[in-house]
Amino acid sequence: MMASAVLLHVIAVVIWVGGMFFAYMALRPVAATQLEPPARLTLWVGVFGRFFPWVWAAIAVVLASGFWMIFAWYKGMATTPLFVHAMLGLGILMMLIFFHVFFAPYGRLKRAVAAQDWPVGGKALGQIRMLVGINTLIGMLTIAIGAGGRYLVP
Repeated sequence: MMASAVLLHVIAVVIWVGGMFFAYMALRPVAATQLEPPARLTLWVGVFGRFFPWVWAAIAVVLASGFWMIFAWYKGMATTPLFVHAMLGLGILMMLIFFHVFFAPYGRLKRAVAAQDWPVGGKALGQIRMLVGINTLIGMLTIAIGAGGRYLVP
């Protein structure tokens, strides 16, 4: 059962953090240089509309599998290693950032694109870009802690 929990946990993290990395490092620069604001902002509404349901599912899987491992494998928070606490804290921070992105600037972006208000849409997309960049870095740090934490912290 532990192997299944770890596998699901890692797959969910790869989907979320890998998706952010791709969007930020590959799709964003190309879209910014090749598309005018109406097409670019419409593209991002479509991309987020397809990616964000995967993020919601990844969050559910990460939380369920992570807490299952904490309580089934480590027998509770008190006996859980420091690196797992660090992953949990950073993961919750990432989730809070995502919730903000989803409910605030993404909502503004969708409304702006529907109204063809490109300056407002551009501002919302800029906020999303900054927050996704931060979340990508936090996600990569969390992955590093998960992969190497047991070897770095006793």
